[in-house]
Parts: sequence; C-alpha cells; structure tokens
Amino acid sequence: MGQLPEKGAKPTAVDAFLEAAGRVPAPVEGRGRMIFALDATMSRQPTWDLAQDLQQRMFEAARGFGGLDVQLVYFRGFNECRASRFVSQGAGLAEIMSKIDCRGGHTQIGKVLAHVRDEAKSARVGAFVFVGDAMEEKADHLCAIAGELALRGVRAFMFHEGSDAAAAGAFKEIARLTGGAYAAFDAGAPQKLAALLGAAAAYAAGGLAALETQAREGNAQARMLITQIGGGRG
Repeated sequence: MGQLPEKGAKPTAVDAFLEAAGRVPAPVEGRGRMIFALDATMSRQPTWDLAQDLQQRMFEAARGFGGLDVQLVYFRGFNECRASRFVSQGAGLAEIMSKIDCRGGHTQIGKVLAHVRDEAKSARVGAFVFVGDAMEEKADHLCAIAGELALRGVRAFMFHEGSDAAAAGAFKEIARLTGGAYAAFDAGAPQKLAALLGAAAAYAAGGLAALETQAREGNAQARMLITQIGGGRG
C-alpha cells in the first residue's frame, strides 16, 4: 500500500461549486471504480471487522451493472494514511483488510478527500464511500476539498456510525456538496451497513439507474440514498 502524502487545500466558497457540479454526467457504462475509505483509529476495530465481513456485498451488488474495481483507503496511528491497489474481487479486498489492525490516532479525512480528488484526475471515480464515527479536523478545509470532488463528478457516500454531532455535521455537508448522500448506522445492526454498501457500489458501477434497480429489488437504503443524491439536481 502507498502512504498518502501531505496535501493542502486553500479555503474557498464551496457553495459556488454546486451549480457546476450539477452538470457533471452520471457514471458511464462499463466497469466502475469506487474508493472505499475507513477510519482505522482504535475505536473502530469492531466496525472494521464488520466492514471486512460485509465488503463482498459491494462486488455482488455491482456485478449486474458491469462490475467494480475497489480501492481501500484508511488512516490510523500517527499520520498514517494509506491506499491499496484497485482490486476487482471481494477475496482480494478481504486479503488486504485482514492484514490491517486499528491503532489510536486522530482523523485524517482531509488526506482521504485529497487522495480521491487526485485519483479522479487520472480516471473516473464512480463513487467514494467513507465509513467513520468522528471528525477532528477543520470542517471548512474538508468542505473546500469536497467542492473539488464535486467538480470531478465524484459523489461522496458518508456512512456515519454513532451520534457524534461534529462528525454528523461535517459528513452531511460533504455529502451535500458532492451531490452524494449521508446515512447513520449502528454497528449492532449490520444489515443496514450491508445494504448501504451494496447500494453505493451499485451506483459506482451503473449510476442512478443501478441504484433505482436496487430500490425496486427491495433495498430500502437504496431508496433512502436516491432521495438525497444530487441535492435534488437529478
């Protein structure tokens, strides 16, 4: 895995990005690319284990829409933030995740967002999924980078464990700025996170039509995400 370098972003009027972002087309047909990012600080071990158990759901959900390549990004410890290679099968992602344990440290969401932005410069990223429970950074800085993601056509799906108010506010704003979606979940109810991951993966592979298919097939979380995506821009 590669260690992500330090990256900075100058604060800007992020709301100005929204109109332009709304004109970015949905993911094109063909194999999708998704970046799956997790907070791997010490409090996250139970949810990391849960995500490892559930990640196969993403590949299964995307199979009927052209398939999916997934890159894992995580942060933990002192200034450690890493990205894996893109993998095309759940077994490959599970192998990567099995070698990682959670360690104490502060959140590094800004680095993750900057990495997603840079990946999207080289090739389309169908969706960005983040799973975390805390936010210990400057929200304005995160929102500035989220605005850049919007201009790259990357929608953020921010899945929030717990009830931390600062995290909820920042995650909702990142989702709004990118035209993505926010959802809270309880690690004690794994079926909701499984449904959320499947819905986001379907979107990464096949766009809004794939997400609507998930909803018609009974995925209630897909229906909920549809109500948020694009901030009503379609």
